Amino acid sequence: MDWQAFGNVTVHILVGLTMLIGWLSLLIVIVPGLVIMWVGALAYGIATGFDTTGWIIFGILTLLMIVGSLIDNFLMGASARQKGASWWSLGAAWVGAVVGTILLPPVGGLILALLALFLVEYYRVKNAKQAFESSTSLATGCGWAVGVRFGIGFIMLILWILWAFVIK
Repeated sequence: MDWQAFGNVTVHILVGLTMLIGWLSLLIVIVPGLVIMWVGALAYGIATGFDTTGWIIFGILTLLMIVGSLIDNFLMGASARQKGASWWSLGAAWVGAVVGTILLPPVGGLILALLALFLVEYYRVKNAKQAFESSTSLATGCGWAVGVRFGIGFIMLILWILWAFVIK
Protein backbone atom coordinates (compact mmCIF):
# COMPACT_ATOMS: atom_id res chain seq x y z
CA MET A 1 0.00 0.00 0.00
CA ASP A 2 1.25 3.47 -0.89
CA TRP A 3 0.99 5.22 2.48
CA GLN A 4 2.03 8.58 1.11
CA ALA A 5 -0.82 8.56 -1.43
CA PHE A 6 -3.21 7.37 1.29
CA GLY A 7 -2.10 10.23 3.56
CA ASN A 8 -2.45 12.74 0.73
CA VAL A 9 -6.00 11.60 -0.06
CA THR A 10 -6.88 11.61 3.64
CA VAL A 11 -5.63 15.19 4.05
CA HIS A 12 -7.65 16.33 1.05
CA ILE A 13 -10.81 14.61 2.32
CA LEU A 14 -10.49 15.88 5.90
CA VAL A 15 -9.66 19.45 4.90
CA GLY A 16 -12.35 19.39 2.21
CA LEU A 17 -14.92 18.31 4.79
CA THR A 18 -13.69 20.98 7.21
CA MET A 19 -14.01 23.63 4.52
CA LEU A 20 -17.50 22.45 3.55
CA ILE A 21 -18.72 22.20 7.14
CA GLY A 22 -17.24 25.63 7.92
CA TRP A 23 -18.97 27.11 4.88
CA LEU A 24 -22.36 25.57 5.68
CA SER A 25 -22.04 26.60 9.34
CA LEU A 26 -22.06 30.23 8.19
CA LEU A 27 -25.82 29.87 7.96
CA ILE A 28 -25.85 29.55 11.76
CA VAL A 29 -25.25 33.06 13.02
CA ILE A 30 -23.05 32.26 15.99
CA VAL A 31 -20.70 29.61 14.54
CA PRO A 32 -17.38 31.10 13.36
CA GLY A 33 -17.46 29.31 10.01
CA LEU A 34 -14.87 31.56 8.36
CA VAL A 35 -12.41 30.81 11.15
CA ILE A 36 -13.13 27.09 10.79
CA MET A 37 -12.42 27.34 7.06
CA TRP A 38 -9.24 29.32 7.71
CA VAL A 39 -8.01 26.69 10.20
CA GLY A 40 -8.74 24.00 7.58
CA ALA A 41 -6.66 25.91 5.02
CA LEU A 42 -3.86 26.35 7.57
CA ALA A 43 -3.90 22.61 8.30
CA TYR A 44 -3.79 21.91 4.57
CA GLY A 45 -0.80 24.22 4.10
CA ILE A 46 1.05 22.65 7.01
CA ALA A 47 0.27 19.10 5.85
CA THR A 48 1.17 19.63 2.20
CA GLY A 49 3.77 22.35 2.52
CA PHE A 50 3.46 25.99 1.61
CA ASP A 51 4.93 27.00 -1.71
CA THR A 52 4.78 30.56 -3.07
CA THR A 53 1.31 30.06 -4.53
CA GLY A 54 0.14 28.46 -1.29
CA TRP A 55 1.34 31.43 0.76
CA ILE A 56 -0.39 33.86 -1.60
CA ILE A 57 -3.68 31.97 -1.48
CA PHE A 58 -3.41 31.52 2.29
CA GLY A 59 -2.77 35.27 2.64
CA ILE A 60 -5.91 36.01 0.62
CA LEU A 61 -7.87 33.49 2.73
CA THR A 62 -6.59 35.22 5.88
CA LEU A 63 -7.73 38.64 4.66
CA LEU A 64 -11.14 37.25 3.66
CA MET A 65 -11.53 35.61 7.08
CA ILE A 66 -10.68 38.85 8.90
CA VAL A 67 -12.95 41.02 6.73
CA GLY A 68 -15.78 38.49 6.93
CA SER A 69 -15.46 38.18 10.68
CA LEU A 70 -15.69 41.95 11.14
CA ILE A 71 -18.31 42.72 8.50
CA ASP A 72 -21.23 41.39 10.53
CA ASN A 73 -20.56 43.90 13.31
CA PHE A 74 -20.45 46.70 10.76
CA LEU A 75 -23.60 45.64 8.89
CA MET A 76 -25.62 45.05 12.05
CA GLY A 77 -24.52 48.29 13.65
CA ALA A 78 -24.98 50.37 10.49
CA SER A 79 -28.46 49.00 9.99
CA ALA A 80 -29.48 49.82 13.56
CA ARG A 81 -27.86 53.27 13.38
CA GLN A 82 -29.95 54.06 10.28
CA LYS A 83 -33.04 53.55 12.42
CA GLY A 84 -31.70 55.88 15.09
CA ALA A 85 -30.10 53.48 17.57
CA SER A 86 -27.51 55.12 19.81
CA TRP A 87 -23.94 53.98 20.27
CA TRP A 88 -24.87 53.05 23.85
CA SER A 89 -27.56 50.73 22.52
CA LEU A 90 -25.14 49.14 20.09
CA GLY A 91 -22.62 48.67 22.89
CA ALA A 92 -25.29 47.03 25.03
CA ALA A 93 -26.23 44.80 22.09
CA TRP A 94 -22.60 43.77 21.70
CA VAL A 95 -22.34 42.91 25.42
CA GLY A 96 -25.63 41.02 25.18
CA ALA A 97 -24.30 39.09 22.19
CA VAL A 98 -21.15 38.05 24.04
CA VAL A 99 -23.00 37.07 27.24
CA GLY A 100 -25.73 35.26 25.30
CA THR A 101 -23.20 33.36 23.23
CA ILE A 102 -21.48 32.12 26.37
CA LEU A 103 -24.60 31.36 28.42
CA LEU A 104 -27.11 30.27 25.78
CA PRO A 105 -25.40 28.95 22.66
CA PRO A 106 -26.07 28.81 19.74
CA VAL A 107 -28.75 31.53 19.41
CA GLY A 108 -28.56 33.19 22.83
CA GLY A 109 -26.16 35.81 21.54
CA LEU A 110 -28.59 37.06 18.93
CA ILE A 111 -31.54 36.98 21.33
CA LEU A 112 -29.74 38.87 24.11
CA ALA A 113 -28.27 41.36 21.61
CA LEU A 114 -31.75 42.19 20.34
CA LEU A 115 -33.17 42.37 23.86
CA ALA A 116 -30.33 44.58 25.12
CA LEU A 117 -30.70 46.96 22.19
CA PHE A 118 -34.45 47.15 22.69
CA LEU A 119 -34.17 47.82 26.43
CA VAL A 120 -31.51 50.52 26.13
CA GLU A 121 -33.33 52.20 23.24
CA TYR A 122 -36.64 52.06 25.12
CA TYR A 123 -34.99 53.59 28.18
CA ARG A 124 -33.39 56.27 26.00
CA VAL A 125 -36.34 57.30 23.79
CA LYS A 126 -39.29 56.13 25.92
CA ASN A 127 -40.95 54.83 22.76
CA ALA A 128 -41.50 51.08 22.36
CA LYS A 129 -42.22 51.34 18.63
CA GLN A 130 -39.00 53.19 17.90
CA ALA A 131 -37.00 50.80 20.13
CA PHE A 132 -38.59 47.84 18.32
CA GLU A 133 -37.68 49.35 14.92
CA SER A 134 -34.06 49.68 16.00
CA SER A 135 -34.06 46.06 17.18
CA THR A 136 -35.67 44.88 13.96
CA SER A 137 -33.07 46.80 12.01
CA LEU A 138 -30.30 45.07 13.97
CA ALA A 139 -31.84 41.71 13.05
CA THR A 140 -32.04 42.76 9.39
CA GLY A 141 -28.38 43.72 9.47
CA CYS A 142 -27.64 40.32 10.96
CA GLY A 143 -29.42 38.69 8.03
CA TRP A 144 -27.39 40.71 5.54
CA ALA A 145 -24.22 39.79 7.41
CA VAL A 146 -25.05 36.08 7.12
CA GLY A 147 -25.46 36.48 3.37
CA VAL A 148 -22.20 38.40 2.98
CA ARG A 149 -20.25 35.92 5.12
CA PHE A 150 -21.76 33.02 3.17
CA GLY A 151 -20.53 34.64 -0.06
CA ILE A 152 -17.07 35.25 1.41
CA GLY A 153 -17.00 31.64 2.60
CA PHE A 154 -17.87 30.47 -0.92
CA ILE A 155 -14.93 32.45 -2.30
CA MET A 156 -12.68 30.90 0.36
CA LEU A 157 -13.93 27.43 -0.58
CA ILE A 158 -13.24 28.03 -4.29
CA LEU A 159 -9.76 29.39 -3.52
CA TRP A 160 -8.93 26.30 -1.46
CA ILE A 161 -10.20 24.01 -4.25
CA LEU A 162 -7.97 25.87 -6.72
CA TRP A 163 -5.03 25.58 -4.33
CA ALA A 164 -5.58 21.89 -3.60
CA PHE A 165 -6.57 20.56 -7.02
CA VAL A 166 -5.83 23.00 -9.83
CA ILE A 167 -2.74 25.11 -9.10
CA LYS A 168 -0.46 22.36 -7.76
